[in-house]
Amino acid sequence: MANLKEVRNRISSVSSTQQITKAMKMVSAAKLKRATNAIVQLRPYANKLNDLLANLSASLEDGASPYLQQRQPVRVLVIVVSSNRGLAGAFNTNVIKAANNLIAEKYSEQLAKGNVSIVAIGKKSQEFFQRRKFNVIGNNNDLYLDLNFINASKITEGIMQGFINGDYDRVELVYNHFRNAAVQYQVTEQLLPVPKPEAKPKEVLKAKDAVAETQVDYILEPSQEEIVEQLIPKNIKIQLYRAVLDSNASEHGARMTAMDKATENAGDLLKALKLSYNQARQAAITTELTEIVSGAAALGG
Repeated sequence: MANLKEVRNRISSVSSTQQITKAMKMVSAAKLKRATNAIVQLRPYANKLNDLLANLSASLEDGASPYLQQRQPVRVLVIVVSSNRGLAGAFNTNVIKAANNLIAEKYSEQLAKGNVSIVAIGKKSQEFFQRRKFNVIGNNNDLYLDLNFINASKITEGIMQGFINGDYDRVELVYNHFRNAAVQYQVTEQLLPVPKPEAKPKEVLKAKDAVAETQVDYILEPSQEEIVEQLIPKNIKIQLYRAVLDSNASEHGARMTAMDKATENAGDLLKALKLSYNQARQAAITTELTEIVSGAAALGG
């Protein structure tokens, strides 16, 4: 009977867990819809602004803007965009791993000298790098409580000012790119100095889709330099905001997928526990019947 009671308690516990995971999946699905709409609406604008700036700045000298200045990367800042909460599968683990790989492969010398700093957007990445004694700058975990362009721009402005002041010579951005609810992949981008068009990483295209890039001519008023001077800071803010929106949508997609898998696993475990319970119950009943029959036979004899 003790065994039956234990199995019954486990069935009750797993059943409660299954209900919780179902509810969390539904909540994540609702949040994913809003997060997806936000990134889908911003992405074309961000990409077009980036392309426009690339065409305009291609002919500019490095000194035309402080954000174009190419310096030897003595001091490096890595922005890691994660989430504030777990229960999202490998979402946080993957982006932290991507950041560690970036530092190990490109900036190991700077790390050895203590010249690698971290700006963590998300509690999980902040806690990870703080535990490992990195120089973690600021606390940006509240951004997700009111995620909008103004709040994200405040973080970007501090980073831009640090670059101008020479606190860091290069700024790298690591985040999860949202493709769909089931697929997110890690992206590493150079945020500062603003890379020239030829320095941008290019995706591998099929031969039939590969076309020669052409320089676009624009009629500019009042001047190319003045327009670029305003576009570059705006584009930097937009790119960081886009990365945070991408990560936010990826988080909800990953959590929805993780909760779906957890619900399925709980269902499989429930089936196994119910089978075990029924087998134990049948064995107990058989034992009791045997004892009754044996007792009656003994009395009759």
